[in-house]
Amino acid sequence: MIVDALKMAFGTLTTVRVPAPGVIDRRVAGGAMVLAPVAAVPLAAVAAVIVYSGELIGLPSFASAALALGAVALGSRGLHLDGLADTADGLGASYDRARALEVMRRGDSGPTGIATLVLVLLVQTGALSGAITAGHGIAAAAIAVVAGRGVLSLCCARGVPSARPEGLGATVAGSVPVWAAAAVFVVLAGSAALVLPWWQGLVAVVVGYLAASALLARCVQRLGGVTGDVLGGCVEVAVAGVLLASSF
Repeated sequence: MIVDALKMAFGTLTTVRVPAPGVIDRRVAGGAMVLAPVAAVPLAAVAAVIVYSGELIGLPSFASAALALGAVALGSRGLHLDGLADTADGLGASYDRARALEVMRRGDSGPTGIATLVLVLLVQTGALSGAITAGHGIAAAAIAVVAGRGVLSLCCARGVPSARPEGLGATVAGSVPVWAAAAVFVVLAGSAALVLPWWQGLVAVVVGYLAASALLARCVQRLGGVTGDVLGGCVEVAVAGVLLASSF
């Protein structure tokens, strides 16, 4: 089960080529969401190397931050950014649940989605630039990428419904035991406390989780649950939250 969960996590969340899982059921799907931070480690390593290289050759901090975040987006096929834009379009389209879900299903980005995408990317890039200037950009980049994927276990915890009867959201919604989601948070917070000033590491992960929780709650209220797009949106706002708290 763990091997299939890892394959699903890497195959879904990254461009790393892995064999297809032997089976995908709710146990495997839940395991993949718990192991999402593990799948994010290669992306975090790439971001950290880019930030380090930028510091080494004297690149402006904003440029290093943009390159690092761009590489992470490339390494995840832009999956979460696309989800963020679609979620924003759906939430901004109509108070009618069916209409909002239909807008999200179309996949093209409207003005609300584009504006949200630009704003969140600016926040992420500016915040990572601040962390680089403050002297802990490498750690901030790595923690943000990993913790951003860590919130997937929260978004798929037992009790969180799916907005649709089909799709990725239906496969993973409610598939993670609450204790497992809590354990992921504890591990991430402890890890962040080791690589950043301890209090800042804890605050960064908490802020990231709070940002994702706020979006999750809004989507459950408006859409009736989660979709694959909602999960991607939660990842991106969590990354922004972690970086903001790490930026000074």
